[in-house]
Formats: sequence, C-alpha cells, structure tokens
Amino acid sequence: MNLVFFDIECASVHKTTAKICAFGYVVCDEKFNIIKKEDILINPKGGFHLTDRRGEKGLELPYDYAEFKKHPPFPAVYSFIKELLEDKNNLVFGHAIMNDVKYLDLETRRFHLPPFNFEFLDSQIMYMTHVGDFSRQFGLEYITENLNVVFTPHRAADDAYATMKIVEELCRLHGAHPAELAGVLGVKKGKIRDHNIVKPTSSAYERYITARDAAREQRSRNRTKFYIYLSRRKRKKSGRLFGQAFTFSRNIEDDVEISIPLVGRIYEEGGVYSQKLGDCTVYVCEEDDATVRTKNARQMGQLIIINISQLREMLDD
Repeated sequence: MNLVFFDIECASVHKTTAKICAFGYVVCDEKFNIIKKEDILINPKGGFHLTDRRGEKGLELPYDYAEFKKHPPFPAVYSFIKELLEDKNNLVFGHAIMNDVKYLDLETRRFHLPPFNFEFLDSQIMYMTHVGDFSRQFGLEYITENLNVVFTPHRAADDAYATMKIVEELCRLHGAHPAELAGVLGVKKGKIRDHNIVKPTSSAYERYITARDAAREQRSRNRTKFYIYLSRRKRKKSGRLFGQAFTFSRNIEDDVEISIPLVGRIYEEGGVYSQKLGDCTVYVCEEDDATVRTKNARQMGQLIIINISQLREMLDD
C-alpha cells in the first residue's frame, strides 16, 4: 500500500465552477519514505480571480501566472489524476480535502468527463479529533508551525507534503500504522461517487456537532422567552432607576434564569431595558466577554459598563 497526499490550487472558484491551475501530490510508502513529489501545472482556461475564505482579500499564489498558459488544460491530466486517486492500493489524504474533492468534481462537469470515484481521509479532521477542538478550522501553517515543517504555502505539492508530515506526526503520537490511524482516532473516510460527495468525519466531531446544535436551539428558545417577557414589561414613571436604560450582553440575555429576574427588578425600580446599544446608559457583561456586541459597547464612551454583581448591588441599594 502507498499513501497519496494531494492538494489543489484554482485560478478562480465560484458556486458552479472551479478552474484548477495546479495539482500537487506526494506518494510515499507506509513508512513515509517519499516515492514521488510533483506539482502538475494546468491551464485553467480562464483568468485569475483569487480571494480568501471570506471572498475579500486577494490571494497570491507562489507561481508565475503566465507559466500556466504554457501547460495543457485539465482534460490532458484527468486520466493520470483519476488513476492515482482511484487506485485501490493507494490510501488518499488531503487537508480540508472537501474543497479539493469538490474542485475535481466541478472540473469533470465543466469538461464533460466521467466522475471521480474514490475514498479519502482529511488530516484536518484527524488533527481536530486529536486535539479535541472542533471550534475552529486548523490550517496547514498553524499545525506545521510546531512541527518545524518548512514548506511554501499555496504551492500545491508543498501543501501536499505538509499534509503528509501532519499525518506522519499523528501516527507517531498514537503509535499507529497509517492504515490504522483513522480507526484509532474514530475517523470515518469521505467518498465521492458519481458526483455524490460524502464528508469525512469522526465520532468526536459528530458528538460536538450534536451538542453545538442542541446548545444553539436552547439559546434560541431562551432568547424568544426573554423577548416575550421583555415585551410585557411596562415602564414606570418614577423610581430610583428612572431615566436609566439597561442592556445585557447576549450571553447574559440567553441565561433566562438570570436575565429575566434582573430585568424585572430594573422595571420595578423605574428603569427600562433597551435592545439597542445606542439607546442605553448601562451595559451589563462579564469582564472576560470578548464578543462583538461587548467590544462595541466598550468603544462607546458614554456607557457605564458593569458586571452582574455590580448590577445586583445597584438594585439592592
């Protein structure tokens, strides 16, 4: 069995097209001895329109763009790539590989070629499972920084090499053979078959998603309950807090066992609650709150910012 690590760069990516300009790959044996490392340049048959993940900043590839025009388009290398990835003797890896698999699928559609059919593993999912953190996406540069892996980001063959080094290190840390690593981590392969793509995942990731979605649903129910309660409160024309308008951070709002009684006390003392930062005079948050709403509140000089304990002291005075 050989291990195949690949990465793709595109001249442009849209919802229905992905114009591939480079296919980089590394083939190695089960002990991570490199058999072949190659960057295949491809004429994308289109201009370069590169953006980051948010579609904002321009992304610079470490290539001479004019060089791509000297190479044949995707159909000329399609058979080689298909044979490499579909070979049953090869175990295929990529980093954030779903994007690259989608790019391959879109190119087969663009050039009316038979679809790809192969299984694959994602080193990003493997690393996230290893560290037990699914709250963010871990890029190649972040992971390899501590592994002292030197490579040129966004050069396809180098990205493939970096992916290989991550998998090699995970195998070392878990004392696992490359073919056993997925099982040790509880990771499931992804696959593409006849244009249908199944994402790679892990048992730990699925548990995280289930818990995250449940928490989101609970927050939504709590927010609805909070706003319904708020809509029923009537402003008093006098009281110790008359003229004061309060608002809470989202985290406090969503904890209805805390927020609803506090709002009730505020109204009993003549104050009001506003959902708009610009209309309030007192903003309540935890001191370590780093959300956008709280950051905006801290930048508004006219606001008094206090925590829950200070609010309770104010209400008890």
